[in-house]
Parts: sequence; structure tokens; C-alpha cells
Amino acid sequence: MPSIYADSFSSPGNTVATELVAVLVAVTQGQPRVLTRDGTHALPAGPFESSHRSLQAGLRTWVEAQTHHPLGYVEQLYTFADGDRANQQGQRIISVSYLGLTRELSNPDIDEVGWQDWYRYFPWEDWRDGRPDMIAQQILPALSHWCNDAPAAEMRQRRQRVAYTFGTDAAVWSEDMVLQRYELLFEAGLVPEAIRRSEGPLAVPMPGDSMVHDHRRILATAVARLRAKIRYRPMVFELMPPEFTLLQLQQAFEGVAGRRLHKQNFRRFIEQQALVEDTGQMAHGTAGRPAKLFQFRSDVLRERAIFGSKLPLAK
Repeated sequence: MPSIYADSFSSPGNTVATELVAVLVAVTQGQPRVLTRDGTHALPAGPFESSHRSLQAGLRTWVEAQTHHPLGYVEQLYTFADGDRANQQGQRIISVSYLGLTRELSNPDIDEVGWQDWYRYFPWEDWRDGRPDMIAQQILPALSHWCNDAPAAEMRQRRQRVAYTFGTDAAVWSEDMVLQRYELLFEAGLVPEAIRRSEGPLAVPMPGDSMVHDHRRILATAVARLRAKIRYRPMVFELMPPEFTLLQLQQAFEGVAGRRLHKQNFRRFIEQQALVEDTGQMAHGTAGRPAKLFQFRSDVLRERAIFGSKLPLAK
């Protein structure tokens, strides 16, 4: 798969180059957002160079140079090293990806760089207003056709994968299976990235914006990671302002999870985990009565692990 830095790598085809890719996430007014370049089509990325002190230092250099956005919390996400990831010269490219959590700043004064709602890339993942109609009306019929096109021995296996990943039949929808759902749609030829790779139309692509190369796959990996980790680590504080209302905190959780939460159960969850403390201040300038402002407790800010907690998802 070609790199967006294909022209930067001119080594022979028997060498390997390393690319650093950043998924920088913020939550703004309850909407999870991702910072992109090349309009909406690419994540910040650049080659690892000998002058970089470390992989993470190189990542920070590229992100800040390309987007003018500083990096705060960063953790390594995944290393993508599939055999078909190569540039135009045939040089193999390994991408080391990172997940960064931050708060959205105003759009940088750089053309083609900006914040995007991450559900524009995975609209079937947003269940906050119920199951998206596109799943029953577009995705499942297309996947059913894909299943029926398989040889008899493979047809049953494909149907089981569809049921498991999209929560049909007796299976239950899992918020964490973002990557598995995207990869299934890719394998079925239902996303533009798959159609581009085949160099010909395979099917009508599903809703959702495409990205260059495998950047949407990298983004899916990041969404899945964050959805899984907010259940047992207080990572969401990286996405919140210093002071916030409990409603704003709940909306941030809901935005990331793509599901509504029971209000009272959520507040009980927050209280039981001792995540926040009352600042003694009130939020003004919002509709309705002023709401109490909270902040994360100091021990939470030291990233105390929280074990065994589960978000109270609305049924």
C-alpha cells in the first residue's frame, strides 16, 4: 500500500522505512473529533528520521510542524506492517501509529488542516439516536449479497462473521468492534479504499468518507482502543476542560462510546469511582438552571487505574 510520503523514501526496494502516524482526538460539545490534513482525507504523518531522538519525539515533530497543534497525552496504538504496504519505489513501509488525546483548539492557519467529526468516517458506529437506518437498509443487504456469492463451504462462515460483528441474529452489538466492522466491509469490497485497491468498481460503497491508503483502518483502530479503555481507565479527563458539568462529562462519554447512557446510573458510576469533585462554582450562560461545575480529583489526574467498572449503557 503506497505511503503518503512515497516521494520522501528513495531507498532500494529491499529496505524498510518507518512512518509515524498520529490519531489526535478531541471531544467538542459532545462530538468526538479527529485532526486531519489533506482536507479530510489523511492523518498527520511523516517518516521516522535519524535526527529524531525517539519514535514519539519524531511523531511530535511531524504533528506540530504539519498542524501547529501541540501534543499532550500520547500512547502507542499499533504497528502496521502488512507485506503490501510499499511506496512507488517498492520500498516496504511500516507505520507506527499513536493515539493522542487533547482539547480542540481553533482551526490552525494551515490550509487543508482541520478537525472532523469521526463519525463522518464511520456513520454506522453512532448509535446515540438508536440503530442507524443505514445498517438495515444498506449495509446488511450488501453483506448478505457478499455472503451469497461465496462458495457453499464459505457462505456459513461469512454469515457468522456478519452476525457477530454487526450484532444481528442472536449476537449483540459491541461498541469495541469498530476495526472488525470496517475490515469486514473492506473485505466485502464495500468501502472506497477496497475499490481503489482492486482498480475497479466492486460494489456500491457504503456511506462514510474514505481516507488515503489505510488511514481509515488506523483511525478505526484508535476509535476501538479509546472506546475500550474509557471503561476502566480515567482517560476521558484528557478530553475535558479543567472545569465541566456532569452533563458535559456524560456527553463526552456518550460521544466516544456512540451510545446513550442512563443519566442516574452514569452519575452513580462517577460517584462510586470517585472521579470528580465539586469546585463550588456554577456554570452560567447555558439554558435552564445553572449547573454545578466539577473537576477531576488529583489522584485521577495521576491516572489511577479503575478496575471492573462498566459504563451504564442505555438499552
